[in-house]
Amino acid sequence: MHNVLVVLQVILCVIIIGVVLVQPGKMDGFTNFSAGATDTFFAKNKSKTHESFLKKVTVVAALLFAIVTILMNLPAFK
Repeated sequence: MHNVLVVLQVILCVIIIGVVLVQPGKMDGFTNFSAGATDTFFAKNKSKTHESFLKKVTVVAALLFAIVTILMNLPAFK
């Protein structure tokens, strides 16, 4: 069982690294200084964009990684 958890943790680690690297930065240079508080289509529908999907995948993968780490340290799974 311990070997399965180790493999699962490595897979989750690779997923987290990949998803974080794919996400765009919060500030793309100086373009945000001139943009101000304009309402765009993507600002209004942020929950449906690709960025929000990546954020959700990151949160789920991080939670699963934490759970697997806790399970690996329990005496029953060693």
